Amino acid sequence: MPDASHDLTLTHRVMRLIRDQIARRQLSAGARLPSIRAFAEAQKVSKSTVVEAYDRLLAEGVITARRGAGYFVAAAPAPLSLAEIGPQLDRQIDPLWVSRQSLETKDYLKPGCGWLPPEWMPEDDIRRALRALARNPKADLLDYSTPAGHAGLRQLLSRRLAEKDIEAAPGQIILMDSATQAIELLCRFLLRPGDTVLVDDPCYFNFLAKLRAHQVQVIGVPYTPTGPDMAVLTAALETHRPRLYLTNTAMHNPTGASLSPVNAHRLLKLAEAHDLTIIEDDIYSDFELEPGPRLSAFDGFERVVYVGGFSKALSASIRLGYVAARADWIEALTDLKIATLFSSQTFAAELVCQVLSDGHYRKHLDALRQRLAAVRGPTAERLEGVGLKPWLRPQAGMFLWCELPEGQDASDLARRALAERIVLAPGDAFSVSHTATRFLRFNIAQSLDPRLFAFLKANVR
Repeated sequence: MPDASHDLTLTHRVMRLIRDQIARRQLSAGARLPSIRAFAEAQKVSKSTVVEAYDRLLAEGVITARRGAGYFVAAAPAPLSLAEIGPQLDRQIDPLWVSRQSLETKDYLKPGCGWLPPEWMPEDDIRRALRALARNPKADLLDYSTPAGHAGLRQLLSRRLAEKDIEAAPGQIILMDSATQAIELLCRFLLRPGDTVLVDDPCYFNFLAKLRAHQVQVIGVPYTPTGPDMAVLTAALETHRPRLYLTNTAMHNPTGASLSPVNAHRLLKLAEAHDLTIIEDDIYSDFELEPGPRLSAFDGFERVVYVGGFSKALSASIRLGYVAARADWIEALTDLKIATLFSSQTFAAELVCQVLSDGHYRKHLDALRQRLAAVRGPTAERLEGVGLKPWLRPQAGMFLWCELPEGQDASDLARRALAERIVLAPGDAFSVSHTATRFLRFNIAQSLDPRLFAFLKANVR
């Protein structure tokens, strides 16, 4: 049988040898390692190989170095407690519950999470872009970015926005470390404690958590298949005089609905009449089959601020978002960015710019939309088959908003599911008024495992 160690580099073999000795307690915490020369002679490798192995083990915290004394085995880290390892079954289901459980449980089924499976993402495109950056001596990989962010990427974004009929010059675009951070910047810029903000009911649960952190009053407006309920919205504007409305206009989270052109025009007229600013969070735009109405396109940034990002269709690990806003706000927003963030990620911007400049990314998006379309209908039918009724059959995007039978509570079901290593997204986490007790949000890309439907069949009555 071939020795698998031959497939490893010499450096990795040295590192594995030391780790094995520590694991077998042949080397205990505090034990002195052989000198570089002695180790190299004993293992018949070069001194440079041992230097590299020791350096890597130092970086990992496996060993320590003492000037003039040599290298020593580091003390073992304290083990994680069970509370730190597993999900919190007794945690109250609040607007951050789904995110916490989804992020902290790596090997669970996650039909309630808000992102695609890693295998759906364009890993080959990202690796190709990384290789291109490595070969490009002009790529800026080390320095802070300019205040507004990577100029070349902002030019690309300007052209991409034009495809949605949104006219935003590169000078009207500011890069941020994520779309979430972009919204945070805008909340800091626009809001003061005690202000009133409108959100959809239901809405993305992180909107609720973020706005509460800013100590504002949050008013929910019922969401319909064509946008916010205009009668309720009008009454809320007249009664509460809100400063801001925060919404998704396309592939709404969690319902999957999209704003109709008629309601878009009505909304902008109301915003003008009531001095309302609107943040248009368009984070799911790359999933759209055909460009739909955007408030930013109709409004020209008079009352609308646009937010986008790349975590949903490109990579959750490449944290980069952006704001497009009216020209006379840009300097103040840029100053606030410097004060709170200082600089956005230059390396991430270089990487995203490289990916977007490659024709492979558009092919990835086409394939991604087709893949979502292929599972959307069957997933809706399977959910209906176990007693969950889709509120809407959206034409694009990843979400299905589904209703449980009368008498069932989605939060109770989510707690039972978590005990079975399944993370669901109960409706009240998305609802200001807590009127979505029978609803669940399903991510169709994360809802393909038969174990999910076996659980639902056994627990939905």
